[in-house]
Amino acid sequence: MSGHTPLMMRAAVARLVFFLGIWLVIAGWSEENLAVGLVASALALWISLSLLPPSAVRLRLVQLARLSFRFLSCSIIAGVDVARRALLPRVDLRPGFADVPVPLPPGGARNVFLVYQSLQPGTSPIGVEGDMLQVHCLDISQPTAEAIKADETLFKAAICHE
Repeated sequence: MSGHTPLMMRAAVARLVFFLGIWLVIAGWSEENLAVGLVASALALWISLSLLPPSAVRLRLVQLARLSFRFLSCSIIAGVDVARRALLPRVDLRPGFADVPVPLPPGGARNVFLVYQSLQPGTSPIGVEGDMLQVHCLDISQPTAEAIKADETLFKAAICHE
């Protein structure tokens, strides 16, 4: 047995239980609904495994909590900064683009990180060319590259990515 088979079995069982649980919450618990729910859950499982195969990502909860705290605190600070700039009588913006190196390899981990980065106020990832992330900034004088590097370090630690 390869190392991939237990991972696939655990993912399949967990997803099947999840889909069946959702079905039972929506349709209600009865013998008539259970048969249809099993068929619908099996179909949802097949689609789920086809579109998103399981991966060996292990989350570190303490690191994930640190990343979440950083996200919340940076979001609040950046949100206040954006609101302050919007309410000033004079425009206090120096918009521009920054190129930031992103050593995460292409794939799921990089995509999740880019979604995470897109939620930060004041910056917006607009594209990736090779290992360079292009970011639109409301204020190019801000330390955007350093902030993204700090986020990436915490993100890699949270998902056990070496």
